[in-house]
Amino acid sequence: MILTSLTKYRDFGLLFLRVALGALLIYVHGRPDLGGGITRWREIGHDMHYLHINFAPAFWGFIAAFAESVGSALFVIGFLFRPACILLALTTAAVSIIDGKAGGLLRGSHGMVLAILFVSMIFIGPGKYSADKN
Repeated sequence: MILTSLTKYRDFGLLFLRVALGALLIYVHGRPDLGGGITRWREIGHDMHYLHINFAPAFWGFIAAFAESVGSALFVIGFLFRPACILLALTTAAVSIIDGKAGGLLRGSHGMVLAILFVSMIFIGPGKYSADKN
């Protein structure tokens, strides 16, 4: 009974999820990768060979860094929310596959969990406290 009354705070829960997860992704992954410049982008993009993509590693690294930083910022504020979730889901799914091939399921599970979350958020939406207000 007491826990079912928390349903009225669903939009606050979505806000908390967006801000906490998005800020963490920006701080831990997005900011260092985007700010690392072309050298860092090449390092990130080089791992695309696990997906049999062997061209333009700096481009793929930039796309991943962009998704982790700008996509996460859009996720936090809830603006262009579903496109941001699609971008983040694709990026984290690729990370999951790459990490899984490089180090097994345990290593790939972090990206997999995030990909599942972002796909779910496409359907759930950002909640009332967002720039999109869906």
